[in-house]
Amino acid sequence: MNHKHLILGASAVAVAAIFTFLRSAPDQKAVPSSKVSGTAIVSIDMPQISGNAAIGQNIFENICAACHGPQGVGNTVAGPPLIHKTYEPSHHGDESFQRAVAHGVPAHHWKFGNMPPVAGLTRGDVAMVIDYIREIQRANGIN
Repeated sequence: MNHKHLILGASAVAVAAIFTFLRSAPDQKAVPSSKVSGTAIVSIDMPQISGNAAIGQNIFENICAACHGPQGVGNTVAGPPLIHKTYEPSHHGDESFQRAVAHGVPAHHWKFGNMPPVAGLTRGDVAMVIDYIREIQRANGIN
C-alpha cells in the first residue's frame, strides 16, 4: 500500500471515529432544569447541545461537574455555577476560562476558595467546554 492510500485510510478511520463520538454524545432537548435538586445553586433551562459544544459537554460532565455541578449549575459544597451573570462573556471572557484551567485562579467572587489548575486538558478541550457553557448561558439570558 502506498503512502497516499495509507493517509486516505487513516483519514477515513478518523472521520468515522469523530462521527461515532459525536453521534453518541448526549442530545439534550430544551427542557427546564428547574427541578434540579441536591447541591445545585441555580436552576436553568437546558438547550439542545450540538457540534463542538457536545464534545465540551462530555468533557465538562466528566471533569468540571464535580465542582461546578452538572450543566454548570454549581455545587453548594464545591464550586460556583458557571451559568450565572458573574460569568457572562463581558465580565469573564473566554480567555479567563482558559487561564483558570491552565493556572488556577484565586477566589474572588465566591466563598469556595481557590480553583486549582486542571491537568490533562488542552486549549482545544477548554474551548469546547467554553462553547458548551456559552450555549447554556445564552439559553438562559446570559449574553
